[in-house]
Amino acid sequence: MKIIQVETFVLSNQLKEAFSFSQWSYSERRICIVKITTDTGVCGWGEGYGPADVIKAGIELVKPVLMNQNPLENETLWFHMYRKTLDFARRGVLAASISAVDVALWDLKGKILDLPVSVLMGGQHRKKVVPYATGLYFSEGNNLKAKLVEEAKLYVKQGFKAIKMKVGLSIAEDIELVKAVREAIGNDIKLMVDSNHAYALREATELSRAIEPYNIGWFEEPVSPEYYHQYRELRTKTTIPIAGGECEYLRYGFQTLLENDCVDILQVDICGAGGLSEAKRIATLANTRGVEIIPHVWGSGIAFHAALHFIANIEPLPGRLHPPEIYIEYDRTENKIRETLTQPSIEMKNGFINIPQRSGLGIEVNEDVVRDFSTKILV
Repeated sequence: MKIIQVETFVLSNQLKEAFSFSQWSYSERRICIVKITTDTGVCGWGEGYGPADVIKAGIELVKPVLMNQNPLENETLWFHMYRKTLDFARRGVLAASISAVDVALWDLKGKILDLPVSVLMGGQHRKKVVPYATGLYFSEGNNLKAKLVEEAKLYVKQGFKAIKMKVGLSIAEDIELVKAVREAIGNDIKLMVDSNHAYALREATELSRAIEPYNIGWFEEPVSPEYYHQYRELRTKTTIPIAGGECEYLRYGFQTLLENDCVDILQVDICGAGGLSEAKRIATLANTRGVEIIPHVWGSGIAFHAALHFIANIEPLPGRLHPPEIYIEYDRTENKIRETLTQPSIEMKNGFINIPQRSGLGIEVNEDVVRDFSTKILV
């Protein structure tokens, strides 16, 4: 068996209403996916996290090392892609290109062997996970607080046990909004905040201390990912757990994050940090330091299902008879691509999402949807 085709597609969809966070606004969903096909007709799908058009170019760069190779040797292929890109980008978007290919190879391998990816990775430590709703972004117009309160109540009504909201407008505004959302959802719902590295250490410290009374599950990306020492120092100044890692790449970047004791919760993005192969290595690094992992997830159903399989395979930390649940990020902002690209649809029951038990990632990609959202026409 050998790989005979590697196709990349940039999917694009204009949003009905733009939304924003501390760094910029979204008015369009733009996602790069990849399809890898063998000479037997079996195919696997992957996705990259980051600038879609650049990821597409990165996949084209590594494509020659994949052609006519055995797809079952996915870790060997990972190394060849890594070596191909090492001189040009040890971090960043080329790692996301490798990630997309790696996820597709795992999907392909699972389909060939008729096993779920999480079983191929070593087994399922859990059969279900707790999704948390990512939303509560900023929007144009008046009455932001009222909008956020209404949105948060909707998530509770839908059955979510945890919600993450954006901060980063200003310390005073953030405090007011966090207080309003906490009062709206009550104390039984887990609430997290994410500033997308909007603050300096002094500001992050002030905000952390001010919102501690609202029982915050974690403060995500409080400061710039460049300032490892500030992450470490902030952990000593607040009782709120500190989370980060979506801007790190490969095991080498995560090793730096871990060695500097930067986070209580490590947020590896599987489709950006090196794929499932590298995420498993990163999980081992985190385990040796007793650091919890809750992946960052963004994009389509391909990325979401890759994260489901990764979480299923994570060893309980610490090990015990009844280990705590692990969360998965479930973005609730407008995303028609995510809602239509893959089947079966993502479904939450009683506050949980089940781990797929079908072969590969456990999904089928609707190629009509690929046609609808892509500038490249499938043949």
